[in-house]
Amino acid sequence: MRGPSQTRPGGGREGVQREREIAALAEQQHGVVAQRQLIALGLSQRAIECRLESWRLRLVHREVYVVGHSQLSTQGRWVAAVLAYGEGALLSHRSAAALWGLARPRTSVVDVTAPAGRQGIRRRQRIWIHRSRLYPEDRALQAGIPVTTVARTLFDMAEFDSTKRLESAWEEADRLNLLRLREVEGVCERGYGRRALRPIRRLLAEARATTITRSPLEDDFAAFCREHRLPMPSFNTTALGYEIDALWPAERLAAELDSWEFHRHRAAFERDRARDAALQVAGYRTLRITDRRMNKEASALASELRALLGRSTQT
Repeated sequence: MRGPSQTRPGGGREGVQREREIAALAEQQHGVVAQRQLIALGLSQRAIECRLESWRLRLVHREVYVVGHSQLSTQGRWVAAVLAYGEGALLSHRSAAALWGLARPRTSVVDVTAPAGRQGIRRRQRIWIHRSRLYPEDRALQAGIPVTTVARTLFDMAEFDSTKRLESAWEEADRLNLLRLREVEGVCERGYGRRALRPIRRLLAEARATTITRSPLEDDFAAFCREHRLPMPSFNTTALGYEIDALWPAERLAAELDSWEFHRHRAAFERDRARDAALQVAGYRTLRITDRRMNKEASALASELRALLGRSTQT
């Protein structure tokens, strides 16, 4: 029969609780822990060495370990790289873009940004370390991994990646509804003098030019077009003297964005139908789109628009 718990180092309730905490931490961090975290949980340096000797811990980077197994997932590699550079470090650049779903992950190296001015930063194998000032607004947590925000990630990519890769990541952020132009503008304001400003400001200007709207419903429709990869219309333009909510001039297709809140009066109803008839006589096609259709029948609506925009107009 096993003797009292004191014959087993780290035994008893305290030891069991510590093991649970280590297991929980490893689970949160995709199987990876840092030495400083183990010490904070009550392990001594000797206890850590014993776990390394018995393969309960496996070394990944200096003072960073895999718990209980030797196979690291991509997310585990990312966490290990961030932990290797201490508190305040973030997954960044191409690796951050992969975490956010904006680019494919690289298998060769992991990009990490450490706060500028930190002393004693060493290069580590398979990690590309960047030194830069990091603001609170640049920080996020995605899938349990400290990472630069989407806006900061795109800004960093603009300095190191090709125009094609940057534009691809930008478009994917837009499609996933992760692109926040105001946040990108904020990063630009904090990044005075950096090379990224020119390409990012160009993308910002293009984004503003295609999404100038005057109502939340128009904002929703602009996002709908981006999500379904439809050509972006001109908003609040005119045809035959009528103001059109959204217009594709070359295809002579007009979209009127209807909401019962703004179109419930008989005068507005009659006025809209008269406009539709005048546009039809002039060779325009008019499609009425409600917020309900955008939300409840998105796929069918996108297919209708795609067919109408692809069909040549007979005049």
